[in-house]
Amino acid sequence: MNAETLAWRWRNGALQPIAFPATVQLDHLLGVDRQKAAAVQNTEQFVAGKPANHILLTGSRGTGKSSLVKALLTEFAPRGLRLVEVHPQDLVDLPDVVAPLRGRPERFVLYVDDFSIASNDSALTALKAALDGGIEEPAENVLIYATSNRRHLTPQLKSDNAEYRWENDELNPGESTEEKVALSERFGLWLSFQPFSQVQYIDAVRLHLSRLGVTSWNDELKVLAQRWALNRASRSGRVAQQFARDYAGRN
Repeated sequence: MNAETLAWRWRNGALQPIAFPATVQLDHLLGVDRQKAAAVQNTEQFVAGKPANHILLTGSRGTGKSSLVKALLTEFAPRGLRLVEVHPQDLVDLPDVVAPLRGRPERFVLYVDDFSIASNDSALTALKAALDGGIEEPAENVLIYATSNRRHLTPQLKSDNAEYRWENDELNPGESTEEKVALSERFGLWLSFQPFSQVQYIDAVRLHLSRLGVTSWNDELKVLAQRWALNRASRSGRVAQQFARDYAGRN
């Protein structure tokens, strides 16, 4: 492994270097100050060789979960942070992914984006063992940062509700639900991302427009941005960026 490479992806049983990793600045992430501060603090501890937690980032699509992980690489790469992208279905290979990283001077975050797999998938067992409970000692220089639209990472099934039971006037979940909760609880830090408000969305639009060289702002442009979000039935940082690209490209 080349120490100068900042990011890799695990594919076809091998670590492949990424020549041009995405560059995201922390200052460009709006509306997620609390989540950003928590992730930065945890990563600060990690690169300093201090105890730190695996992170689970969940919530609405397009609100900055993946961008935050990429921004952490931009921020902490000079201090030895490296990123390894692992597809959810490749989590069965986690011992092989970690093996060449163990003992190296760099600090590695295994980045699992858009995590959502079936409850009977073998990747689920591998992830549980990697997070907490495997027979092998966890690598001191490896953490897992995962993003998901689901807080419990696996689909919630109708049959799960049938397992709920009453005990002394208290409603308790069944084994299936407990199993799903147990997975997400293995992440020491949970960061939840909420849908953007109107104000947050407009702030994001103005930021992306300015980055594309559009410095003017008026009520007509604001209406166009709001109409774009209405047509997409979504207000998020991603939708704001898409509008900015469309507008800047036309003008």
